[in-house]
Amino acid sequence: MKKNQDSGLTPLLVLLLAATCGLVVANIYYAQPLIDRMGNTFHIPPARLGGIVTATQLGAATGLLLLVPLGDMLDNRRLILLKLFLMTGSLLVIGSARTPFILMAALAVMGMLAAVTQTMVAYAARLADTSSRGRVVGIVTSGIVTGLLLARTVAGAVADFAGWRAVYFISAAAIIVMSLLLFRYLPAAQTRSGAGNYTGLLQSLIRLFVHERILLVRATIAMLIFAAGQALWTPMVLPLTAAPLSLSHTQVGMFGLAGAAGALGAARAGRLADSGYAQWTSGIGLGLMALSWLFTAFLPQSLVSLTAGIILFDLGLQAVHVTNQAMLLQRLPDAGSRVTGGYMLFYSIGSAGGSIAATTTYDHAGWTGVCILGGGIGLLALLFWAATMRSTRQVGLP
Repeated sequence: MKKNQDSGLTPLLVLLLAATCGLVVANIYYAQPLIDRMGNTFHIPPARLGGIVTATQLGAATGLLLLVPLGDMLDNRRLILLKLFLMTGSLLVIGSARTPFILMAALAVMGMLAAVTQTMVAYAARLADTSSRGRVVGIVTSGIVTGLLLARTVAGAVADFAGWRAVYFISAAAIIVMSLLLFRYLPAAQTRSGAGNYTGLLQSLIRLFVHERILLVRATIAMLIFAAGQALWTPMVLPLTAAPLSLSHTQVGMFGLAGAAGALGAARAGRLADSGYAQWTSGIGLGLMALSWLFTAFLPQSLVSLTAGIILFDLGLQAVHVTNQAMLLQRLPDAGSRVTGGYMLFYSIGSAGGSIAATTTYDHAGWTGVCILGGGIGLLALLFWAATMRSTRQVGLP
């Protein structure tokens, strides 16, 4: 990819943005394989461990709603650097927290600032010329997916070597390095003309949900599938680290690689959506997610079955997630940042609810109860898709 004239967008800058997005989004998921150790540090009972992940997801939801629209008003370079600076501070507070309240508050702030990833995607798209915009956005977005998938593996390995606090200190150092590089290479990007004021942007997002049925339908599906996702990933560390398995956190984190294998297999979902198979790609993906719980239910008797279930689950989840976004951007191309922010808001709400519900369920009904919860959410998502499939076809979507 050649440098875009007068924009300052070079292959190096695109890679820097992608890498930074990966490092930022990983912070949201580091806690998942560590909640038992964090709970022991602060004497948090098992039923409330989901609150660690929930605090981060609620912060992320707030950031998507309140901070992402600022990208249509303010200079993106300054906004990105400011958010990264504040995120570094929040990571240092998490790593040095001495009370559960400070930990939860810092996690919420960190989650809110993680919305900077959406600002960076929009920033890259604005700097790119028309002929390379799709490729640029794809590269930057791939950084987000990579960070999400590898966060659990990295967190588990670092925690076994240096403790859970070191995960956040090392992450803060990495964000500082990336911030300095971006300070050196980021050009200023002018905001869009006619973006309106802040209140107007928020109001327009609400109107989109009211008048565009496809946005509400696909956001609801996102809420359900990511609630199921957190139901799988958040409490899974508890039976894996307990007897008779007694796995290390490094070993628990390795299951994130199984999820990555499944997710990478969903790469064709966007192409299938473009080819007119969006609805059926959604149905198949939701079906795989529901089916996967039959395999994960064999924990702790079979780690092979668990691995197969994780692959099926993440394959289905990523296929539906990619298809959702493809359908929305096809329908509402001129409101991309607001649509993405609104859609991801539902994702965060689902993730937060799934986390707290899963750990509470595990405390009362064990892993079997978690599988029933996750499978029930998966079936609900599949039924919701079937019930709304005809209505979304009526708005001219495949």
